[in-house]
Amino acid sequence: MIVTYKDDPVFLHSFNYALGGLRRNLDELKEQNLLLGDVATLREAGYEYNFALRSNETLLQLASRPVLETGQMSDGIDAMVFQHCYQESAVLPYAPNEPDVALRNRYFAAEVMRELKLDHLPYLCSFASGCAGFASILLTAAGLFDSSEARSTICVMADSMPPGVPFNMLRERILQSDQSSAFRLGRERRGYRLLGINFYSTVRIAVPFVEIVRRAVEMINALAAELRLEMTQSDVALHYPNMFPDIWRMVTRYLTMPRREHIMENIRERAHCMATDSVVTLKNHHQRREGRIHVIVSYGIGLHLGVCILREEAAP
Repeated sequence: MIVTYKDDPVFLHSFNYALGGLRRNLDELKEQNLLLGDVATLREAGYEYNFALRSNETLLQLASRPVLETGQMSDGIDAMVFQHCYQESAVLPYAPNEPDVALRNRYFAAEVMRELKLDHLPYLCSFASGCAGFASILLTAAGLFDSSEARSTICVMADSMPPGVPFNMLRERILQSDQSSAFRLGRERRGYRLLGINFYSTVRIAVPFVEIVRRAVEMINALAAELRLEMTQSDVALHYPNMFPDIWRMVTRYLTMPRREHIMENIRERAHCMATDSVVTLKNHHQRREGRIHVIVSYGIGLHLGVCILREEAAP
């Protein structure tokens, strides 16, 4: 599915993120029975450390920081959109015998807003898109805009591993970190302009890696063609999540883009941070080069593959 925003300018900016306060290496995770399989396999994939919530830290506290920082950087908020990979992150825990339905449905989004004293704002939650949440939250948030109003929305992503659950996936060789991030979506011309999104989903349990490569290349090319972008003549930054490094290198190699930059950042130091991976690289790679094209690739269990194309603005 391709959705374009050529005639309806929407901009992303004010990127902020936070990682859990506890840093551990692979050997420590293995000693604490928080890894499946062996350490060598994950090291071969590029991982060494991850971040988790400290014993005195909650995901609610972790998420409040980037939301507050993003909210302070601009005036006026009209709505908030949240995204989670894990169902345990979307609703706060409750006692099984809790009789009050309101306390059994303590949505994370509402708790964050209550913590920050934000009220009377519409809030939505994008779920079931796994680690492809950056693309899905953009699809949801951009749908709140029409050409007649100058709205501003905060997008929030937050996830932490449930207690005692291993931090990695054995077959996929993915190591994750507890994280949260936020950014603004609005009419103010700064950061990056959203040009289009291409989103694919399948209900198959697993997809061959060769198919992921083929589909990613086809989806990038199809979206660029729909937007009438001359990618062979443009400076292009390709942003990939911190997983499957060999797959993304193949995608870059098969793309006909002579002036391209392959971005996959700090997989050794911070592991994979779900949708926040894209927030980190967009925050770090804005170079005030107006017109530079950024392609954001998102992949998530579910299975989902998302491609977003943004255009860099002069102001960050």
